[in-house]
Amino acid sequence: MSANLNTGPVPAPTLTPPEAVAAVPFWEALKFWLKLGFISFGGPAGQIAIMHRELVEEKRWISERRFLHALNYCMVLPGPEAQQLATCIGWLMHRTWGGVVAGALFVLPSLFILTGLSWIYVVFGSVPWVAGLLYGIKPAVAAIVLQAVHRIGSKTLKKPATAPVLWAVATLSFIAVALLNIPFPWVVLGAALTGWLGQRWAPAQFAAGGGHGAKGAAPAVRVASLIDDDTPTPAHAQFRKGRLAAVVLVGALLWLLPMAALVGWQGAQSTLTQMGLFFTKAALLTFGGAYAVLPYVYQGGVEHFGWLTGPQMMDGLALGETTPGPLIMVVAYVGFLGGWVKQVLGPDSLFLGAALAATVVTWFTFLPSFLFILAGGPLVESTHGKLKFTAPLTAITAAVVGVIASLALFFIVHIAHQPGASGLFGLPIDFAALALVALAALALLRFKWGVIPVIAACALTGLGLRLMGLA
Repeated sequence: MSANLNTGPVPAPTLTPPEAVAAVPFWEALKFWLKLGFISFGGPAGQIAIMHRELVEEKRWISERRFLHALNYCMVLPGPEAQQLATCIGWLMHRTWGGVVAGALFVLPSLFILTGLSWIYVVFGSVPWVAGLLYGIKPAVAAIVLQAVHRIGSKTLKKPATAPVLWAVATLSFIAVALLNIPFPWVVLGAALTGWLGQRWAPAQFAAGGGHGAKGAAPAVRVASLIDDDTPTPAHAQFRKGRLAAVVLVGALLWLLPMAALVGWQGAQSTLTQMGLFFTKAALLTFGGAYAVLPYVYQGGVEHFGWLTGPQMMDGLALGETTPGPLIMVVAYVGFLGGWVKQVLGPDSLFLGAALAATVVTWFTFLPSFLFILAGGPLVESTHGKLKFTAPLTAITAAVVGVIASLALFFIVHIAHQPGASGLFGLPIDFAALALVALAALALLRFKWGVIPVIAACALTGLGLRLMGLA
């Protein structure tokens, strides 16, 4: 489940009145967003699937096409698309506070859980049985990224003969990121330009897409939703210059005041201040969701600042995959380890300093996501159903497929090439880890196992291999 840009013209089905869809009380929505924060496993694909099932199919709070249009906007934004989608739908339903509550409750449970798991990791991570479990989880993570390539690609790219331009965009994006090291923002810009031109010269390639439901023609009868295809944009979601200026001003203050406090307290070159600046840039300059931002975080956190090591980064991604919430919450783990290693509050307050660093990182990473939705939402609401706006989003989503494929290659190479690994013919290749990647991918793609069962099975297999001395 991922971005599916089904915004072209479709046959108009006959609407039947909703059976029990009325204005949703704020407290009822709040209970749902809180529940979602604790059950949103499976990375962005799984989280979007959960929201689609609950909000579109069961509760009928929003229609299929309005859901997809909001998702397409979130896919083009820097930051976690699933959390931004929750924020957008909460905002449409209950104004600014609805968006803030929906987005915050999507993040807070995973922040607390990851802070606890990060502490367990730094204290007990070198214990052999823990190391064995992590050895097995890493190949599962690589397989999950491969699954993301398949799911986004199958929804967006369609058949090569049907959409050759989209396939070309995905292929060139893979080459640009994996081989040429071209920054992803330039890839996004090129894809957006391709989509803008494509809707003029080959509109059919950018207007069609697979559905979230059954394949084939549109159903003859469709149950209406609270926010339906033809529901007018609510008054609070209509564009007004004064409201846009107010949102930008409040957002600037919410960034400036904490940053000024960090600079005044610990200095401009302190670890906490540098974390705030770095993850602000990560939030603003990286596109394509968590899988696309991770190489940038790896480069900064591991290679530039030395907050953690490469293997620790892989372990953090494994922990992020096993907890609810957006996968980009792995940045909280990066912040925790950086705060622990740099002793931001001194050697006598390691946990408090690390927890503070995780909180700082989370604040500066997610603040822009809220602002993008609250400031840009009215503009997006005015564009649903207009191909000249949605075609660039289609092309960008195709580019994201290529970028995620490059990330999968990065992980597999990292897992396979380990100095000292006892591979066949004396090669420094960990064939056991590669076999686990293949088996995990088979379980996910062929047998449709869930993410958590695959991770659990790989973890136990890795522990067994370590105990038997085979890995």
